[in-house]
Amino acid sequence: MKFVSYNVQYGVGLDGRFDLPRIVSSIHGADVIALQEVTRNFHRNGHVDMVAELQTLLASHYSVYWPAGDVDAGSAVENGRAVNRRFQFGNMILSRWPILLSRLITLPRTRTIDKLNLQRGATEAVIAAPGGPVRVYSLHLDHVYRGERIAQIRYLKDRAQAYGLEGGAISGAEEFGLSEPPCPEDYVLMGDFNMLPESPEYCEVAGEVDGFYGRQIRAGNPVDVLAGLGKRHPGSYTWIDPKDHGHRMFLDYCFVSHGLLERLKDAWVDETAFGSDHLPVWFELA
Repeated sequence: MKFVSYNVQYGVGLDGRFDLPRIVSSIHGADVIALQEVTRNFHRNGHVDMVAELQTLLASHYSVYWPAGDVDAGSAVENGRAVNRRFQFGNMILSRWPILLSRLITLPRTRTIDKLNLQRGATEAVIAAPGGPVRVYSLHLDHVYRGERIAQIRYLKDRAQAYGLEGGAISGAEEFGLSEPPCPEDYVLMGDFNMLPESPEYCEVAGEVDGFYGRQIRAGNPVDVLAGLGKRHPGSYTWIDPKDHGHRMFLDYCFVSHGLLERLKDAWVDETAFGSDHLPVWFELA
């Protein structure tokens, strides 16, 4: 099973060109895809409905999309009928196998006055994978304030750990005439965390490094697939500054719960992809 996470920056690449087929070519062969910065009706990419376009380009995949933010973008009455025009900004999950249920997890935020601060969220999906159902999260954390990112990480980890108690999107489904969905323990967190390796936010996700024992694998802390396989090095990066291509940072991650570690085979960053200012992060499970 191949997984990939990609912040697609509304489909606009480092050359300033909007090109969704280029995005799709960079994630070809992935079984489970987590995308961030997927938009509808955004002026910077010609008001395209990216969800519909991606569903067409990846027609063999099932998909779910949840916008964390939804804002009016010029709704009006035209020819006697109200026309809704909404700017949406959110996260998408596509899967080669059916998506049994999904929900939006709205992450905590505080209001800023002088900096853009979007409502952030995580799209959660339970996928009927061949090896058993697995939870997948496509997420995008705040880019401005470390304290907000830490609060978002804590909230998201609480939801991931309490999934069996809370029941995800629905429980007692028989009352609706539906089959009761599974509550898988294993999960994958993928997305743009807007944090640097070994930063306080990173340690909030993966746990701190003990001076003697190092970073331990603990039940409440998912494992960074690249670091866990020794595949991340000091020069690794997943983001390129569009204004200065020499300025690069590592901001995007895939984490897996401890129950998936034995199945972890490989992980890598595709440094050849230029359809966004971010790069795709891949990993493979047996």
